[in-house]
Amino acid sequence: MEIIYQPWSWFVSGFLIALFMFLLLLLGKRFGMSSNLRAFCSMCGGGKVSSFFNYDWKKDSWNLFIVVGTILGGYLAAHYLSHGAMPHINESTQLALQDLNISSENAYLPNELFSIAALSNVKTWAILIVGGFLIGFGARYAGGCTSGHAISGLSNLQLPSLIAVIGFFIGGLFMVHVLFPLIF
Repeated sequence: MEIIYQPWSWFVSGFLIALFMFLLLLLGKRFGMSSNLRAFCSMCGGGKVSSFFNYDWKKDSWNLFIVVGTILGGYLAAHYLSHGAMPHINESTQLALQDLNISSENAYLPNELFSIAALSNVKTWAILIVGGFLIGFGARYAGGCTSGHAISGLSNLQLPSLIAVIGFFIGGLFMVHVLFPLIF
């Protein structure tokens, strides 16, 4: 039972993801988290505002259960299936976090970024709103998000997904090494 409290090895997690993708492929389904936002907006009547949301969202309703399962699974894993301690990270990474006034001692979600107190800062709201807009715009412009392209698209050997994933990595590196130190 102790094994479930530990971070799983990449080859166990990777195998389970590959098995899930294989099952979806057999069922003729395509996985992606950002497409659920379109289904959710359509479900709430977004088709009255934009024709983009005017489609049969019920054919993709199975994907909404994955969102619910992801939220529930994350909650259960964080509160009942882990010790709450952050896995060991490289000392140079810890020092880099300290330079940004982010502690590495408060598990996966640093209090400096993920606490109610952090929401009292206008800068935090600005980052959340601008970041959310850019993520939504990027996912729509790229025809999918990181999970859709990196997990589903690459497993189907899609060249556009490979190009999108390369763009995600370049954007992530630019954010971490250039923008993040400027923001924080």
